[in-house]
Amino acid sequence: MQRKNHILKRSRNGMALIMAIAVVVIISTIMALALSLTSQTTKRTADMYLYEQSVLLAKSATEYALLKIAQDGPCTYTGHTFQQDIFTITLNVEYVYYDDPATGTNEATATCTAGGGTLYTSVQTPAQDGSALIDVTVSVTDTTVATEPIRYFRRTIQKL
Repeated sequence: MQRKNHILKRSRNGMALIMAIAVVVIISTIMALALSLTSQTTKRTADMYLYEQSVLLAKSATEYALLKIAQDGPCTYTGHTFQQDIFTITLNVEYVYYDDPATGTNEATATCTAGGGTLYTSVQTPAQDGSALIDVTVSVTDTTVATEPIRYFRRTIQKL
């Protein structure tokens, strides 16, 4: 009598097919997860780069405001807005004085207002005389570059 074991072979072939399908499903799930993480990392890297660039632009804009104050004189430069590639940079300058910069009398409000500047406050002691409050806002204007809005604000007080 001859034994027929083709029934067992079929079940082994079916089991191999099920195992192959399971391996393909597991590998495709891992690949989809890796692709998703890669795209998120790329977006995050681009946003961090733009944020760091806006921080550096804010520092440069503060130095530019100090240069303009030194060139134009006290209470004359009030700031402005300008475009740098995809960034919009806004400068706003206000002044703090004890004495009037022009006459030496304690009437700084009249000089700063007449010169076009804004007197933020007048201080009580001559040691605090001559400061500028500089507000710098840097924001990304092109929404196709960043995945989220990027806006950086920096406020500094500089002695004049």
